[in-house]
Amino acid sequence: MDNLQLIQSKIYEIRGQKVMLDFDLAEMYGVETKRLKEAVRRNIDRFEGDDFMFELTKKEITELSRTQFATLNKGRGSNIKYLPFAFTELGVAMLSSVLNSKLAIEINRGIMRAFVAVRQMLSNPIESRVERIETQVKELKQYMEEVLVDQNDINDDTMMQLELINQTLAELQTKDRGFKERKRIGYKLPGCEEEEKK
Repeated sequence: MDNLQLIQSKIYEIRGQKVMLDFDLAEMYGVETKRLKEAVRRNIDRFEGDDFMFELTKKEITELSRTQFATLNKGRGSNIKYLPFAFTELGVAMLSSVLNSKLAIEINRGIMRAFVAVRQMLSNPIESRVERIETQVKELKQYMEEVLVDQNDINDDTMMQLELINQTLAELQTKDRGFKERKRIGYKLPGCEEEEKK
């Protein structure tokens, strides 16, 4: 799995927003979750409003653990001591300024690309995706019909050849070849000539 897919797999939908959770971000940035939360709390004014970050409720954690955490590694998200922060795309962008490291900036670039890719995927109308799939199905169906027609042509040719072979064999079996008694070759023993004439 490449980095973009890995990041996309850590983007969840909570409260109608695409978010990443603090423990996933901490793992990606190479810091402890506790340290990431401390940095956010020290700069909480940068994360004002639910459009940047919000803290999950126990009910949301329970719901996530039943649905989306099932795909995570065993144990992750199941024994959460403190309620995690959920960062929106804007909140993740703000994190790089709070953490202020080259690694954080580099990771943020990848995360921003993942958010954009998810947004683009969701913005493509379902109708256009369905139309593309329908076109592909029609092309496959047409191809399969052509293959079956070719297969039937081969079968028809083979059947005609087999009929000709059977017909020829039948003619050979019924045809009187008119075998004549041939003169035997080899030594003739005295006294055997008379038996041959009989």
